[in-house]
Amino acid sequence: MECEIKEELASESSSTDNSVSFPLVTAVASGWMLDFMFVSLCRSFKEGNFEAFNETLSVFEALFQSKSLKADAHNEKSLICAFLARVMHGKQLDSLFEKDEDVMPLMSAATVWSSLENAVEDEGLFKEITFLLFVQAVAVCLEKGQRSSASLVLKWFEKRHTYPRNLGIKLTTVVTKADTYHPFLMSFSFNRLLKTIHSFLDNYLKTNPCDFLIKTATGFVQSSRNVVNSEPVELQDSPVSEKQSETTQKNKKTKRKLLSTKPTEAWSPDTAKKPFVSLTRLSSSGKTHPTSKWTARLDRYLQDGVKRHGQGNWSRILLDYDFEGRTGTMLKDRWRVLLRLHKTGTGITAVTRLLLYVTDTDSD
Repeated sequence: MECEIKEELASESSSTDNSVSFPLVTAVASGWMLDFMFVSLCRSFKEGNFEAFNETLSVFEALFQSKSLKADAHNEKSLICAFLARVMHGKQLDSLFEKDEDVMPLMSAATVWSSLENAVEDEGLFKEITFLLFVQAVAVCLEKGQRSSASLVLKWFEKRHTYPRNLGIKLTTVVTKADTYHPFLMSFSFNRLLKTIHSFLDNYLKTNPCDFLIKTATGFVQSSRNVVNSEPVELQDSPVSEKQSETTQKNKKTKRKLLSTKPTEAWSPDTAKKPFVSLTRLSSSGKTHPTSKWTARLDRYLQDGVKRHGQGNWSRILLDYDFEGRTGTMLKDRWRVLLRLHKTGTGITAVTRLLLYVTDTDSD
């Protein structure tokens, strides 16, 4: 069955080679692939899969830069991807998306979001996300103990954005008190921001279907279900296939490591009508040192994250705390160290608590 499908597709392809311009076919196919990566990116964002998101973002960027693609038709999707990237790094204050080092991810996200107003059919939803971005841009700074940065965010928004006067007064009061558990911040939490963005993505994909390639691939998979699992068995018994599989797996691990540890170059949509908007991070601000030693504060972040999300959900834990440029693999390795040192859970001795306190004081 699968061979018949492949032969049929090959036959159709060969019959159109002489009647249709191949560059036009390439442009259409590139558009389908870009749509597929866009849907995949939205999926990774909704799942909170940090590594998969970064990997998909790199592929989307490469496709968007393709000369065969009509980029103007996909500018809106590229802006949405840029917006999602900023929100995904929203709690990593040292991640830069602008040339100005004072502009943190959620501040930049608010600017990109303002340019997407026409892409949001629900005006109320657009205003709600705008409101949540303002609140969380301040809240994240307070969570990190950076009160001065929170004040800077307020001043920056006052100069560049229009928002309700009562919101400014409320946020100023919260910053003055430096109360990270203020009811106002709890009501307009980061999780609420994410869920509201999820609603926007669902609505956008319904209005702007990008699932042609997904439907085609799904139909192919469903048609192949009648085939006996002979091919997987052959692959399993073949030493060559095992070697290829092992090599592929190593390549995947290497690629993900590079994506999660090295900042990528700046990228902007290829159009003179749009202002410069970086899709991926420009660099690290240099305010933190990824190779610095683990402190008691970072250990507490890790313990709290595991209690909240469970062991193994490192990508979600990275979104909640600032681990100074560390990756999910680094968190996993440190967690193993803590387990060996008996520093996790409730069984921490008084001596250990004293050592944690002294270490934390020295690090401050």
